[in-house]
Amino acid sequence: MKLYDYSDAPNPRRLNIFLSEKSICIPRVHVDLLKGEQFEASFKAKSPNCDVPTLELDDGTCISQTNAICRYLETLHPEPPLYGTTPKEIGLIEMWNQICFTNGFQAVADLFRNGPDWFEERALIGPHNYAKIPELVDRGRQRIMNFYADINHHLAAQCYFAGNHFSAADITALVTVDFAQWAKVPIPKQCKSLLHWHALVSERPSVQANS
Repeated sequence: MKLYDYSDAPNPRRLNIFLSEKSICIPRVHVDLLKGEQFEASFKAKSPNCDVPTLELDDGTCISQTNAICRYLETLHPEPPLYGTTPKEIGLIEMWNQICFTNGFQAVADLFRNGPDWFEERALIGPHNYAKIPELVDRGRQRIMNFYADINHHLAAQCYFAGNHFSAADITALVTVDFAQWAKVPIPKQCKSLLHWHALVSERPSVQANS
C-alpha cells in the first residue's frame, strides 16, 4: 500500500492521527495541494474527487475520503478499536463522527474557503471550480459557535464523544476544533467541558506526533 498525503491539511491529519493510534506505517507520496498536483491527470485517475488522503492498495485499487480509508484499515487492524466493538458503540461513533464533520468541519470550511485569503474559484473541494460566497463566512462563524456550544453540552456528561473510550469521533472533533482555532475562531471560555476534553485529547501521543 501507499498513501497519497498532504500532512498540513485537516483531512490528512485526521487519518494520520488514526494511523498513529493504530501504530500503522504506510509509505507516503506527498501531493502538493498548493501547487495543484491534486489536479494532475495521473492523480485524478486515483482520486476522482482530486483530494487527499487517498490510499492505493497493492492491487492498484484506490480509496479516497478519510472515513472510508479509516473504516478499511479498521477491518485490517481492529486493535485498538476506534469505531467501536458493539453495535451500540459502532452506531454512536458513526453518529458523532458525522455530526462533528457536518456541523463543525464543514462550517469551518465554509468560513475558510469563502474568505479573502483563499484561492479564487475554489470555494469547494473537488474537481470543479466554484465561486466564493462571502456571506458564508459569517454563517460559518455562527455555525462554529453553535457547534462549540452543542459539543460542550454533550461532553459535560462524558469523557469522550461516544462513551469512555477515545474513538474516530474524537479525532474528527479534535481536528475540527483545531481547524476552527487556526481560522481564528477560538473556543469560548465558558465552554469548560469542551476545553477540558480538548486539553485531554491534545496530550495523546498520536496527536502530539501530528500537530
